[in-house]
Amino acid sequence: MDTGNTAWLLISAALVLLMTPGLAFFYGGMVRTKSVLNMLMMSIGAMAVVGVLWMVFGYSMAFGNDVGGGLLGNPGEFFGLKGLLLPEAKSGTAPATAFVAFQAMFAIITVALISGAIADRTKFGSWLVFAGLWATIVYFPVAHWVFAFDATDGSTVGGWIANKLKALDFAGGTAVHINAGAAALALALVLGKRRGWPKERMKPHNLPFVMLGAGLLWFGWFGFNAGSALAANNIAGVAFINTLGATCAAMLGWLLIERIRDGKATTLGGASGIVAGLVAITPACAYVGVWGALAIGLIAGALCALAVGLKYKFGYDDSLDVVGVHLVGGLVGTLLIGLFGTTSVNPASVDGLFYGGGATQLGKQAVGAFAVLGYSLVATLIIGFLIKVTIGFRVDDESEVTGVDETEHAESAYEFSDVRGGGSPIGRNADKIASKIPASASKEG
Repeated sequence: MDTGNTAWLLISAALVLLMTPGLAFFYGGMVRTKSVLNMLMMSIGAMAVVGVLWMVFGYSMAFGNDVGGGLLGNPGEFFGLKGLLLPEAKSGTAPATAFVAFQAMFAIITVALISGAIADRTKFGSWLVFAGLWATIVYFPVAHWVFAFDATDGSTVGGWIANKLKALDFAGGTAVHINAGAAALALALVLGKRRGWPKERMKPHNLPFVMLGAGLLWFGWFGFNAGSALAANNIAGVAFINTLGATCAAMLGWLLIERIRDGKATTLGGASGIVAGLVAITPACAYVGVWGALAIGLIAGALCALAVGLKYKFGYDDSLDVVGVHLVGGLVGTLLIGLFGTTSVNPASVDGLFYGGGATQLGKQAVGAFAVLGYSLVATLIIGFLIKVTIGFRVDDESEVTGVDETEHAESAYEFSDVRGGGSPIGRNADKIASKIPASASKEG
């Protein structure tokens, strides 16, 4: 056991958990006033459902010994985390429990990411059912494909993308972002458009919330990426620095596109550019050098800024641009490893096309990325449709007009009281105060 590695892994797990409340604020600020609580609860609800499933059988499905040709880990091997809480249970140079906790946070936020595509119109109970089914059928198997590596002594067999295809994904470009982005597209198609979209402008109700959420995501993402080194070492430092640089470049890329296209650089664009850069550098953060990271960020920021407009062209209502940011950003980062990858920063990397390595790795990256995209899209369409025709997935028209906060949670985020009838001392005494104001003062305003 290495206490330094253990401490870093536990801290990183806590940082990644913070990302889900950060995502809740990011999404919550972008919806209308009448939907903000529901948006927050969809992220927090994912924490509850996925957290329980992960401890019961999710970890075992993702990291248990393979039972299906690289497609699935043994669900019963670590059922209820059997044997993993013992002092001698290890994962590398850290306790097994630290790795279990770290990977749990990935599972939680992947499910939460999907919720942004179906804002303003979703039944909360149906969302929780979906979260459990999708995590079980889609995320846990895909995590096995990408993150479960064969043991060096041959005692454990892992997933096909990591070990047979050997596509590179350091921290989750495929398993998290492409996976969630494809699922978001599928659910947007299953639930259909919001009432009034796209004719009605549905502006973010709280841009400070959006920027706060982006800041929390960025902070937590250092644990997401650098923590994936699973050690306090130079690789973690490389991932940390590249995460910083790519995100900065992506924000500039997004704002540049906005300035050219719309004439203004917006707060929403800045926050969205931050997330686009974080998404794109996730798979590549420990496999590219500084110039590669900056290029990936700049390209992702510009392409994602353009991609969010695709929903108007093709007519799918992805409420908060999960497809444009996470699916497109994840594809950009995953594929560009095949161009910018370099063994000079990490022997476990490959030399991409721009570093004399040819196009072989680019092909492997494409196969891995589109395999996850296709599986997630089809599986989510099936899960979403089954929920739709059984318990119902979308609220009725009246509830959507009233607002899902009130109809789904019997609450509202903000209480707007009449000045004369409000609960404040000034509101209760408004008539008395007004009667004492001199007429001359009233006339003067």
